[in-house]
Amino acid sequence: MQSWILYAGLLLVFLGIVVAIASFSFAERDGVARSLAAVEAIKAAPDPMRQQLDAPFNERVTGPMFSRLTNLGRRFTPNDQSSRLRRKLDLAGNPPGWDTDRVLAFKMLGLLVGAAVGFIVPLLFGNVAWALVFGIGLAVLGFFLPNILLYQRAYDRSQTIQRELPDALDLLVISVESGLGFDAALAQVARNTQGPLAEEFFRVLQEMQLGTGRSDAMRALADRTDVTDLRGFVTAMVQADAFGIPIANVLRIQAREMRIRRSQRAEETAQKVPVKILFPLIFCILPALFIVILGPAAIQIMTAFSGF
Repeated sequence: MQSWILYAGLLLVFLGIVVAIASFSFAERDGVARSLAAVEAIKAAPDPMRQQLDAPFNERVTGPMFSRLTNLGRRFTPNDQSSRLRRKLDLAGNPPGWDTDRVLAFKMLGLLVGAAVGFIVPLLFGNVAWALVFGIGLAVLGFFLPNILLYQRAYDRSQTIQRELPDALDLLVISVESGLGFDAALAQVARNTQGPLAEEFFRVLQEMQLGTGRSDAMRALADRTDVTDLRGFVTAMVQADAFGIPIANVLRIQAREMRIRRSQRAEETAQKVPVKILFPLIFCILPALFIVILGPAAIQIMTAFSGF
């Protein structure tokens, strides 16, 4: 009797395996048939629909989304916001892929994402008050985040230009005194240096090659930056070009003044160090030092007086 039960169990197991294999094969055939039907449907679709399906994801989804966000941003921003953003982009060096429309789109995207995250996350914990606070706060932060990034990029670029200007002027003086003209010396400096100042010198040379006068190209250089030393250098060069003053003398004086200003800025920064380190010293270093030095003494005193 037990052998018949064993044989029946083995038969049922075999039949189950056969049924499972058959079901998988039929499902695979159905999946292949559905895939072939979808391919045939795509081939039989009209040409505009087929072109839309063949377009990249950026053109189908990302591009229209950013266009809607840009239109929405233009509605909620003042009319002069575009000119201000263009000025900030010029100060930041016009980063690749950044323009006024892209900045407006990112502002609205940050507003929507910040509001959504700020409202949804506290609501998951059942706190409505914090949802309102975080929703409004993150929405405002997301809206102004592109402006903050542009400001930081412009500030870093201005500091880099101010730091590189004395060395560039020294190289410019050496090139002019060796017999090169001002344009050739400017090209020599632009080729042998790197950074935003070299990019600006290249742009000045390109504008002069396109027919812009030297004075106008230099004034445009001063308008694209907010570095006081560079503006002074541009003003001196424009006046020297207008009054016929030798360029080498002007460049030598400007280079000497730039070196003096750089040393003065270094001394000023060194004088600010004690004031900047005062608050970390008072609130961070001294409390830990008092705990380490006076802590064991306080414990011994508490232990000694605990017996009374």
